[in-house]
Amino acid sequence: MPAKVALKITDGKLKGKEFSFNERTSCIFGRSADCKITETQLPEDDPFVSRHHCMLDINPPEATIRDFGSLNGTYLNDVKIGQRARGSAPEDAHKEKFPEHDIKNGDRIKIGNSVFSVTIHNPCHCARCQKEIPEELSAKAERKPGLFQCEECFRKAEKSPGMIPMKKRMACKMCGKDVSPEIGYTRVGDYVCKSCQNEPMKFIEMLLDLAKSGNRDLLAIDGYRVLRILGQGGMGIVYLAEKEKTGEKIALKVMIPKIATDEKAKADFLRETENTKALRHKNIVQLYDNGYSNATFFMTLDYCNGGSVDKLMFDKGGALSIDEACRITLDVLDGLEYAHYAEIPHVKLSNGEYGKGRGLVHRDISPHNIFLMNSNGTSCAKLGDFGLAKAFDLAGLSGRTRTGTAAGKPFYMPRQQVLNYKFSKPEVDVWAVAASFYKMLTNDFPRNFPKDQDVWQTVLQNRPVPIRDRNKSIPKKLADVIDEALIDNPEIKIKTAAELKERIRLAM
Repeated sequence: MPAKVALKITDGKLKGKEFSFNERTSCIFGRSADCKITETQLPEDDPFVSRHHCMLDINPPEATIRDFGSLNGTYLNDVKIGQRARGSAPEDAHKEKFPEHDIKNGDRIKIGNSVFSVTIHNPCHCARCQKEIPEELSAKAERKPGLFQCEECFRKAEKSPGMIPMKKRMACKMCGKDVSPEIGYTRVGDYVCKSCQNEPMKFIEMLLDLAKSGNRDLLAIDGYRVLRILGQGGMGIVYLAEKEKTGEKIALKVMIPKIATDEKAKADFLRETENTKALRHKNIVQLYDNGYSNATFFMTLDYCNGGSVDKLMFDKGGALSIDEACRITLDVLDGLEYAHYAEIPHVKLSNGEYGKGRGLVHRDISPHNIFLMNSNGTSCAKLGDFGLAKAFDLAGLSGRTRTGTAAGKPFYMPRQQVLNYKFSKPEVDVWAVAASFYKMLTNDFPRNFPKDQDVWQTVLQNRPVPIRDRNKSIPKKLADVIDEALIDNPEIKIKTAAELKERIRLAM
């Protein structure tokens, strides 16, 4: 049984309501109509609940809570963990960064008149054989980390008095050193230590050596050699690699989980990469092959020799010309229109079978993952990392980083994604493309992000700045389209890639 975080309302109008989370998620509590826990909203008439009260961030079996500077505060086990100063306005509270607090099994959370009890199920594993122990037995066990044995190992120990429970030891899948102190005792699975992660060239050479030695899990990258690093971010490293026999160049992306990878997380992420592999369009970076070995996900992709759009902007000293930005944006919208309506043959159905489904949503579009392919004097824009970053995060593999910017790019997120972490309608991509277009034309984000203001609150509270306030040279017709595409309150105004594409073409 996977790790799970459950909330049950024990006091208040919604008494008896239960919510269960077994995958990476977050939610904002409040009396605003757009704040919902799954499909449930806190009572609108509760005078002690602010519109956007607090944020719960969950990556089972771990969870944190953070107050948003609410008027009456949030309580954790009857201790107030956040509240703006009396007499101050909500916008003043947005300038404060209230701390996160870890949530543990048995905790009580009080928000206004609603009280939640927290139950956390963390699978117990045998300290000797690492087999998961059934929930009904593990609940009775003395939960000393790494010191509980399954029934089979316990019986062996009884027959061999010298065989005592041993402290759980987990080894780095690359160098073999004990990584138990890095992981802690809340998780089990495959892991690569921070030392190995911090030596990217050494790390990839180790993987390629394993591939040459016949490791079947690494057949997809056998015969390649690495030329250099193309890019490195919070969730992975991209290398330029060359097939030794043919000289063919590819991009080799390696994604190293920040936590121990169990079988569920591994299966969830690989399933999503299979969906991505099914996308075949000239404006989408093609994913050719993928796999997992030694606590590492890897994939081979199109090598886009023109680099990313954010690099192009840097090289040109800021904003792009209107013609260039329009061309790139229209290419991306072509790819996006296809992806949102493509028949994807690898969607897993409820009966465990695989069948056809319709479309994929990217959920992480920015100039950073729009790439350029230059060939014979022409340039084509391609949308990369299709769904990979979000799939990695939703599988819990990026750790618990939601309230910092490492988990995503709030600069290119509409309100809907901040309010509901798993919001996955196509319009979030359309909004992000408009935000990227805005950035290309102005070298500014659509919203102002003051340094002293919480970035997530900024998305919730601040409307985008009209683009001509940033750059007067943008034609009014085009500016009107971009401004309309960035409306996200109460809902996203332009919902399809086809509509935004047509509106841009008419305005040019």
